[in-house]
Amino acid sequence: MHIEGNTVLVTGGASGIGFALAQRFARAGSTVVVCGRRKEQLEEAKRLCPELHTIPCDLSSETERVALVERVTRAFPALNVLVNNAGIQNRPPRWTEAQDWASYRAEIAINIEAPVHLSMLLTRHLIAQASASILNVTSGLAFVPIAFMPMYCATKAAVHSFTLSLRYQLQGTSVRVVEVIPPAVETDLGGKGLHTTGVPVDAFADHAMEQLEKGELEFGYQFSEKARLATRDEQAGIFTTMNARFPQPR
Repeated sequence: MHIEGNTVLVTGGASGIGFALAQRFARAGSTVVVCGRRKEQLEEAKRLCPELHTIPCDLSSETERVALVERVTRAFPALNVLVNNAGIQNRPPRWTEAQDWASYRAEIAINIEAPVHLSMLLTRHLIAQASASILNVTSGLAFVPIAFMPMYCATKAAVHSFTLSLRYQLQGTSVRVVEVIPPAVETDLGGKGLHTTGVPVDAFADHAMEQLEKGELEFGYQFSEKARLATRDEQAGIFTTMNARFPQPR
């Protein structure tokens, strides 16, 4: 995949991994549009990377997703890359305790519904481009979950499965379907200070761009690459070890 000369839409592109990828696409000479829910984050992203075009959008809303696609394809008809990056991560109480269904519903809406719906809305537009890509950002936790975040891990596993099916369905078209699989990265996902031991976001983003330029269709980094390539027995061992290390918060 050439990272220059594209027109790219990055969801959740005002911070974290999304912003790091958006910056790199922009610096390579691509036109980059980022969307997000928080106006102040979009403004900060624009300040740090003036080349970005920013659009406020609540991706949990079907109506706003449709409006986003209509706006972007009208303003940027050469759009040929969709980066489904937006995601939220909640840490609910133990399953034996009272649960808040709204928090689970939000993870489903943003982590599963949004990438599937946006891919659906944009596929025919992307097929009409000479060269196009859909990049779905999942997680090493799609392969080996942390038990105290059941819905987050399940949503990422669902997007991994969806990505495999979408890639198969779009064989023979101009659209490449890529799965980007981060490990824990130093971002504010789930709240500030929760991923301070993760890999630096710039290190992961640099690795991701290298893999995209090589034409890789699925790749992780450090832990997530190990989890991706592990056998079922190896994944079970990683699961046991990891969940002993990261027990349910009290």
